[in-house]
Amino acid sequence: MYYPEELIEEIRARNDIVSVISEYVKLQRRGSSYFGLCPFHNEKSPSFSVSPDKQMYYCFGCGAGGNVFTFLQEYENYSFPEALKYLADRAGVELPKEELSQEARRQQDLKTQILNVNKMAAKYFYYQLRSENGKQAMEYLKKRELSPETMKSFGLGYANKYSNDLYLYLKKQGISDELLKESGLMNVDEKRGMYDKFWNRVIFPIMDVNNRVIGFGGRVMGDGKPKYLNSPETKVFDKSRNLYGLNVARTSRKKQFLLCEGYMDVISLHQAGFKNAVASLGTALTTQHAGLLKRYTNEVILTYDSDEAGVRAALRAIPILKAAGISARVLHMDPYKDPDEFIKALGAEAFQERIDQAQNSFLFELSILENQYNLKDPEGKTAFFEKAAEKLLEFDQELERENYIQAVAEKYRISFDSLRRMVNRQAMKGVVKKEREKDREVQKRQQTREDGGRTCQKLLLTWLIEKKGLYDRLKAYLAPSDFTDPLYREVAEKLFEQLKAGEVNPARILSAYEDTERQREVAALFNAHVELDNKHEMEKALGEAVRRILEDSIAFRTQMLDPLDMKGLQALIADKRRLEAMGNLQISLD
Repeated sequence: MYYPEELIEEIRARNDIVSVISEYVKLQRRGSSYFGLCPFHNEKSPSFSVSPDKQMYYCFGCGAGGNVFTFLQEYENYSFPEALKYLADRAGVELPKEELSQEARRQQDLKTQILNVNKMAAKYFYYQLRSENGKQAMEYLKKRELSPETMKSFGLGYANKYSNDLYLYLKKQGISDELLKESGLMNVDEKRGMYDKFWNRVIFPIMDVNNRVIGFGGRVMGDGKPKYLNSPETKVFDKSRNLYGLNVARTSRKKQFLLCEGYMDVISLHQAGFKNAVASLGTALTTQHAGLLKRYTNEVILTYDSDEAGVRAALRAIPILKAAGISARVLHMDPYKDPDEFIKALGAEAFQERIDQAQNSFLFELSILENQYNLKDPEGKTAFFEKAAEKLLEFDQELERENYIQAVAEKYRISFDSLRRMVNRQAMKGVVKKEREKDREVQKRQQTREDGGRTCQKLLLTWLIEKKGLYDRLKAYLAPSDFTDPLYREVAEKLFEQLKAGEVNPARILSAYEDTERQREVAALFNAHVELDNKHEMEKALGEAVRRILEDSIAFRTQMLDPLDMKGLQALIADKRRLEAMGNLQISLD
């Protein structure tokens, strides 16, 4: 159902965010905002703020943020239409009851259409599993000891054994071949034309954090290949940026997540009460996965298979998680292969014990390294400790390194002083390659610069909505196109349009984004803060931020410039001269 933006804004404006959230969270006024304990993560001190001026909420602890619609979507697990209806009823606003015209439906973008097709397919697969056609698949799932409730909660289904089954069904629903191709649900070749991607498979719908079906996984019935098959990447599905089970795990309020290898591991763990289990979707863990996990937790327990492939996957995942600022531990599954097998054999209580005993990731890496040496042989033992000393040099912080030297010394019964001397000798020998250090330093400087530039962009967006009249002083220097981050630039465009029209309505900008993850990112842009003691410091910081944004904008445009684009080159030269002429820019707030 399509609703005009004006109607959505009217409903939002008639539901004060403080009033709505107060029905769920105990809030206390502190300055211009209200604070309470965050409902999205466990905490003892209130870091969850609600701003009546911005009509937004933001948690400085976990980063949850958005407007009144977002809150209901996150807390009540509502879809956007459900949140809209709830707030419309609350405010006494009547929503249009009839479907809008074809013209209105055409306004839905391709993403929305694909999501609708996925939803229809998921319902069809769900029905097929419970029909006579799905008898074999149902028996398979029962053998895997899945309860009817679990099958229902994960929306498990079955793709019929005929390769045109779903195609014929969706065509009857009026879905075009072009849209079917875009959805990833069909294969196309010259001989066979268009036919189902999934057939004779148990189906696992893949949900995003808003519980929308974005893709599917399929497990073949019989000996067909491949055993598991995933949807291809589409406008709504990127397997490197989604995790199976995250839609449930993110609201589990557990302090850590369990990271598994496959669908069945996640489903078995959820059925056993471990609702914080997630899995990557037929791909190795990526930096994007780690960034996604970081939004919800600071600790991950790796519950990969106990075989050689699982160990390799864990060793690959550890540095990726560490780089994202996530503490990793490794759960030992022996003598069982995977969480599903373990749970069936020993139950949830024993699995919780293994979680509690999960090994520190560095000590796990060391234990794998240990297998490469004969510790009964003096030379082998020495070689192992030399390698361990080299690995200990990877800790940049002295205190952290000392703590790990102590832990390794205790584990392998070696003198702390002896091991520390060995670490120092390895450092003197330059065993950590200078090239690697150089690369790391360059990467660190580049990352620091990028982070600094993004921070300036965030601060400026926050200041523009908090400080009246600032836009009039800045518009001569900055344009939305100067924001180098694509999301920041998009938000700046919307905000500058509002400011030009004489209004400031960040909550309305948030409403332009359906995805709650996107809303969370946008909310963070309007809640950036730095401690400044007086107006002079504020003016100085403002000038530095503007100058930094312009420097980064020029650098970015220089990098992207086509050498043959003379007009673009002349514009760049003019902007560089203008920046040089600014000197140490200081913008007056008087």
